[in-house]
Amino acid sequence: MRDSDDQRTAAPDPFCPPWALREYAELADGERGAVLDPRGRIVWLCAPRWHDDAVFSALIGGAGHFTVEPADPWHVWGGSYEEGTLIRVSRWVTSESVIECREALALPARTDRLVLLRRMRVQRGEARLCLDLDPRPGFGEGRMRGARREDGVWTAGARGLRMRLAGAPEAVWRESAGLRGTFRLREGETHDLVLELAAGQESAPLDADALWRDTEREWRRAVPDCSRLAAPRDARHAYAVLRGLTSVSGGMVAATTSLPERAGGGRNYDYRYAWLRDQCYAGLAVAAHGPHPLVDDAVRFVAERILEDGDKVRPAYTVDGQPVGGERSLRLPGYPGGTDHIGNDAGAQFQLDTFGEALQLFAAAAVHDLLTEDARRAAAVAVDVVERQWLKPDAGLWELEERWWTHSRLSVVCGLRRMAAVLPGREGRRCDALADAVLRETRRRCLAPDGRWRRADDDEGPEAALLVPMARDCVFGDGDGAATRAYVESRLAEDGHLFRFEHPGVPLGDAEGAFLLCGFMMALATHRLGDEVGAFRWFERTRAACGPPGLFAEEYDVRRRQLRGNLPQAFVHAMLLECAVRLAGESALP
Repeated sequence: MRDSDDQRTAAPDPFCPPWALREYAELADGERGAVLDPRGRIVWLCAPRWHDDAVFSALIGGAGHFTVEPADPWHVWGGSYEEGTLIRVSRWVTSESVIECREALALPARTDRLVLLRRMRVQRGEARLCLDLDPRPGFGEGRMRGARREDGVWTAGARGLRMRLAGAPEAVWRESAGLRGTFRLREGETHDLVLELAAGQESAPLDADALWRDTEREWRRAVPDCSRLAAPRDARHAYAVLRGLTSVSGGMVAATTSLPERAGGGRNYDYRYAWLRDQCYAGLAVAAHGPHPLVDDAVRFVAERILEDGDKVRPAYTVDGQPVGGERSLRLPGYPGGTDHIGNDAGAQFQLDTFGEALQLFAAAAVHDLLTEDARRAAAVAVDVVERQWLKPDAGLWELEERWWTHSRLSVVCGLRRMAAVLPGREGRRCDALADAVLRETRRRCLAPDGRWRRADDDEGPEAALLVPMARDCVFGDGDGAATRAYVESRLAEDGHLFRFEHPGVPLGDAEGAFLLCGFMMALATHRLGDEVGAFRWFERTRAACGPPGLFAEEYDVRRRQLRGNLPQAFVHAMLLECAVRLAGESALP
């Protein structure tokens, strides 16, 4: 239940007013992510890792930010990512100057230390820039203490974090407001700021040039060439986003936290965790392109969770494999229209389709000769779990009430058949036999007389999730799936976008936005049926539903043309990548 306003203990940061979600950019290094507004303010950053407390939480109404912006308030803004990276170049045009600010979280990343790089350069004219750094650990509750300047580097600490900032020796520290200063740059001049936050004492030099060289090198190594794919620039950007969200542990977080899907609707979730299903979607998308490192990461993380927890596998974990805590309030105002909840109650659900997606991931790894011994053992455990659990209701892809969801069973059938194709002898035959048993009962319960799949055994309604196995070219004896695809499109499409399912008595778009994952899945399903023009129409319409930084949220408000929910949403970027691969005829998978 949402806390009432009089129970909250904090007011929004007046220096960081909110923007429409489409305007925000993200810097990420795999271990944490920084949300950047178009005016040059970093308004969200958890440290040292994704699931730790935020030191900048202005995004959801808390304290803490890191601002670099022109002193002249009369300016316009823009920016872009350098291709194939999450290095962001912000651009400001004032009446007298043009300024660029290059920004990144430094690579290679460490789990206990982050380094944030900001390099300003005046392209034309002369500019005065303002610095405002106010780190506030504990979601705004703490303050950095013991600030001092030594050899031009500021240091301070609080709550187990140590801060160092190089590049602002003339700035002034105030206990109540942090570090503030200004600096002037002439045309062609550059200026570097290097911020470090670490769990413990650090003594490594904050050498901006060296840190930039290492970061550029790591991005070149990490993101493959996508020139043969549909929409190659967007495909590389999607891969860069997935890389930026993936930890050294292999876990890939879903997105940020507490950004509303509907104003005042109570649907605001903490996505700073690794959902196994989302990780499988990303691994499958990357595997379709080739045997890239993100496939190994996904296989390793998913296999470890299944081997460790078996039947008790959770839908989501922290990136270091720990359980996700339940929802709680921070007593902050929240992003406008939203709340301030952290934690996620879905961490305790049973979702059968997760095992089906894991089996598909392991089979894709085998195609690339990347199926490790641990992954093979995890696949056997997953088959055992399916054998014991497939008749039981589950929460399904959308994490709803426990029912006999059709999609969950079809996902399992697809996974079992994929594994049967790569496993030898008895193991493969066992997967085939179990797939036949699951499909036989699912057809009896969930296949309508007109040849389309019902949403559940007790629900005749349309369900976009049913496009997922069809998009993966899984056939279930329902013809070619055309009846299901046509029914979903006739009931859930609006202006070229697709919704998840119907809310009884509520028009499409009033209860929630279109789901961008579903739009890309419709493109893949349409492509599988041989309609190339239709497939590209769905693909192009859906990939246009992003903001200027090219980041996708979970939902899209079709009528208002606004993003809804947390961003960047990992599984949407994964599906864009898979579409770009398959629609170009470049898939390395069946």
